[in-house]
Amino acid sequence: MTNQRHEPESRPVSNRIDRRDFLHKATAGAVLLSLPDMPRFLKDTRMGVVVHSYGNRWNSKANSQKYPGFANAVDMLNHCSQIGAGGIQVVVNGWSADFAKSVRDKREKLGLYLEGSIGLPKNAGDVAKFEQDVANAREAGAQILRTVCSSGRRYETYHSAQAFQDMRKNALVSLRLAEPVLRKHKVRLGIENHKDWRAPELVDVLKQINSEWIGVTLDFGNSIALLEDPMAVVQTLVPYVVSTHVKDMAVDEYADGFLLSEVPLGQGILDLPTMIALCKKHNPAVTFSLEMITRDPLEIPCLKNDYWATFGELPGTELARTLRMVKEHKYKAGLPRVAQLDTEKKLAAEEENIVACLDYSKNRLGLV
Repeated sequence: MTNQRHEPESRPVSNRIDRRDFLHKATAGAVLLSLPDMPRFLKDTRMGVVVHSYGNRWNSKANSQKYPGFANAVDMLNHCSQIGAGGIQVVVNGWSADFAKSVRDKREKLGLYLEGSIGLPKNAGDVAKFEQDVANAREAGAQILRTVCSSGRRYETYHSAQAFQDMRKNALVSLRLAEPVLRKHKVRLGIENHKDWRAPELVDVLKQINSEWIGVTLDFGNSIALLEDPMAVVQTLVPYVVSTHVKDMAVDEYADGFLLSEVPLGQGILDLPTMIALCKKHNPAVTFSLEMITRDPLEIPCLKNDYWATFGELPGTELARTLRMVKEHKYKAGLPRVAQLDTEKKLAAEEENIVACLDYSKNRLGLV
């Protein structure tokens, strides 16, 4: 069952490294700890915040006195420091060198960690911009970057097995273009399980790339949308973890499948203490970054034929297990909905959820 407890179980390098060596390095945190300017606060386990948690506030044009929009990473650093977060994961795209330095100055002053979220180069012509973004992120103090390989959710974006295989081929091209840049700048990249890859598929991609500079941004709840057991996903991907998206999830039934929502930590079905313990075991330097998205439930149409177009021979037992889990763990209070709220109330709900999650992380998860 999804909610059962499980027991937690700089030198020049080539771009080829076997899995055992990768695991050794990830477990020891050797790559991060060997860097000469390793920030002392990376040993701090306070939970940080992913920019997507502030989907309503990031670049908001709303005229709100209480919840003013964040125009950039500096604004987000200031606010997250005020609410007691340990750091941020934020989009790095087209920063100037001067802005990167201002982010670094602010980050160092506040004592927060910084991780970047970055797009991959699609072809050789994109590599120069990708390298500039990596260099700016590094200048700002980010030694970990997060990326995605798909433009959208698997079951909404790809409507044939060939379309998904084309995405996979393109992802491998992009990652092979990115790897030498990451190695040069000594920055590690985490590929998120972003409702695109099932866990074994993502592991296969990592084995194809076979680099210590590319691992996983482990999202604790996304893969429920792909009929995966979240604890099994963590156990499969955690040997490669370089960063995280921490969240709790709630489910409910609907006619074409099930509904899926992020909810404040501790209110959902995920075994967060075990997931966090596994991440710490495999990578003691890993940060825990909150992705609490305040929105209406996502519809997962797993009873429609088109949903299955990319899954090949996925056994029906995966569907049966997931629907049984949904039936047994329906969110009794009713999944949260915000579309009907005005802008100020949406901003208030977003902030309330994030602060509640940070409080839970300190008081119940020991991330202090």
